[in-house]
Amino acid sequence: MQSFELNFAATNQFWRAEGGTLHRAMGLLAQIYAVQHIRKLRGGSQAHLIRASDGQYYVTKFKNNPQDIRILACEYLGTRIGRLLGLPMPEVKIIDVSEWLITNTPELRIDTAGLSIPCATGLQLGIRYAADPELDQIFDYLPEGMLGRLSNRSDFPLVLAFDKWTCNSDGRQAVFVKRRGSRLYNAIFIDQGYCFNAGSWDFPDQPLRGVYARNSVYAAVTSWQSFEPVLSRIEQIRFEELHAIAEEIPEEWYQHDSDGLNRLLNALCDRRTLIRDLITAFRNSSRNPFPNWNAPEPPST
Repeated sequence: MQSFELNFAATNQFWRAEGGTLHRAMGLLAQIYAVQHIRKLRGGSQAHLIRASDGQYYVTKFKNNPQDIRILACEYLGTRIGRLLGLPMPEVKIIDVSEWLITNTPELRIDTAGLSIPCATGLQLGIRYAADPELDQIFDYLPEGMLGRLSNRSDFPLVLAFDKWTCNSDGRQAVFVKRRGSRLYNAIFIDQGYCFNAGSWDFPDQPLRGVYARNSVYAAVTSWQSFEPVLSRIEQIRFEELHAIAEEIPEEWYQHDSDGLNRLLNALCDRRTLIRDLITAFRNSSRNPFPNWNAPEPPST
């Protein structure tokens, strides 16, 4: 509790002296600011759980993470598009982390190449924590026998269409949230940072990329209808919708490469006609992920 009081009071002092002015100058870029460090999290990006000025908790990924600064742009863009399509993904926001908080929180560090360095200050990526830490339980794995208590298993084929479209070069990641008083679990899809092949911004499609590790989540797939309505929404999405989201991203997150970002958006539009072929390649792979889908395949659009 002592650490919380110190960080909270000092952050307020910083915000009055400097942060408020900085926030206003940046307009809508910094949507929230960091108030309290909670703990460091597992994972390759070395994210930290932070409480923000809106009272919510955010998995915060920093610009100097060991993976790539563009991971922030990829995750913001990918998650905002996923939410636009209606997928259960966490809210993402731009969070301002003050120099004072970094300096006065020894745990806010990144380990890379055998060195421990302070986390970057300024605008970072905040991903809303998928559960209320005081009321809910959250798991990164459910045993096979518990999947019957998953309330939204039908969302896994939907997110597969998204992952194939965006060339998610990681395995599909999800966490499972159990609300207090409920017997059911709800899957939330996280870690969109490797969409668009992470920092490479290209599309090396492979049948087994971007898929969930267990076939059982695809057991209910029997036809193309199992991928609706998300599949049709992707095929009909407009460049202007993608561009509006991309405009929200701080330029430093993609190294001011506006031309590269524009090429990425155009490539996504071009790939709308490829999704059915990419899903079919996964269907015909050695995984045999859709054993209950026996109808003839329609021609790709």
